[in-house]
Amino acid sequence: MPDMEHWPTGRLLSTAARLVEHAWNERLVRIGVTHAGVIALGVLDSQGPMTQAHLAQLVRVQAQTMGKTLARLETHGHVTRVRNDLDKRSHMVSITPSGKQALNEAQDIERTLLDGGELLSEDLRGQLRKVIRELGNPRWQMAVDVPGLPVPLDAPLDIPADTASRTA
Repeated sequence: MPDMEHWPTGRLLSTAARLVEHAWNERLVRIGVTHAGVIALGVLDSQGPMTQAHLAQLVRVQAQTMGKTLARLETHGHVTRVRNDLDKRSHMVSITPSGKQALNEAQDIERTLLDGGELLSEDLRGQLRKVIRELGNPRWQMAVDVPGLPVPLDAPLDIPADTASRTA
């Protein structure tokens, strides 16, 4: 392995994040979810049914990206999508009992991802939250819900605390 002692912090962080995500996804595949799917399930579990567009906004991804994630979750029976009665152009997304079970299993997988629970260190988590706030806030100040009409976001990162910890 290259001499990581001389790597800049950004490279260490980026490499660690990719390795954690790959290791997590390798374990999640058996329950039919991905890292992105777990985040979506966590938001749906904590906040209830919502439109696909609103879910994408909360998770900070493009609507098309969320559509692909939801299609995989729907195939495995983890979510349902039904036409929105108020706006026929959109769909309401809900987590299913199978999705709640998958979410619980994903949480267990994350807790055991590294021996010794290093990912649960409050010092590390605090530093990561600081990086996310400082680098993410300028990117997430505004989101577009309707083309051309910016919608201000209430919080810098609107992912529930227990879900955010699962994205380590």
